[in-house]
Amino acid sequence: MELISKYFPNLSEQQKKQFADLFEVYKEWNEKINVVSRKDIDNLYINHVLHSLGIAKVIQFKPDANILDVGTGGGFPGVPLSILFPETHFHLVDSIGKKIHVVQEVISALGIKNAIAEQSRVEELDRKYDFIVSRGVTSLKELLKWNKKSFAKTSLHEMPNGLICLKGGDSLIEEIGEINLHVKTWLLSDFFEEEFFKEKKVVYVKV
Repeated sequence: MELISKYFPNLSEQQKKQFADLFEVYKEWNEKINVVSRKDIDNLYINHVLHSLGIAKVIQFKPDANILDVGTGGGFPGVPLSILFPETHFHLVDSIGKKIHVVQEVISALGIKNAIAEQSRVEELDRKYDFIVSRGVTSLKELLKWNKKSFAKTSLHEMPNGLICLKGGDSLIEEIGEINLHVKTWLLSDFFEEEFFKEKKVVYVKV
């Protein structure tokens, strides 16, 4: 929790409590249904929560914006972002039912009112979103193919609607080369000093 407050010092008391309670809720559920690597659970705040919040270092989601978290897995980046932006609407989807069950329980236990979790494939969704976020799900090309019909036509933010992904690794240059769209990247090490973020990036694709 101190780590989150270090980089996001203006949290409300409710947000502080939700972030503080998050670890025990995840630890309890992860023992029943594995959504975070067993050896990784003690690093939950750095490797999962703070990593997810890296998106908030490049954009501040506005009230009433609609954000889709594709392939949310255990609820990342959607759960931490929904705590940080309590007036923004988050839709967390994954095709694996047991993972969504955990996410639904986490949302309920933490009292998050602005997020829903649903077992679904993105191709089946008929809603429109300002931004689609993801963390290590698949390539940019595949994400755009899955979600091309899901973006709202009008933008609420200065940054036009698009895809915002947490990415890392050597394949990113190749991924960017596969799509003929405007792309911008940020190094998370410019925002967070922990070693974990050295090669991690936020990638924005304008659609």
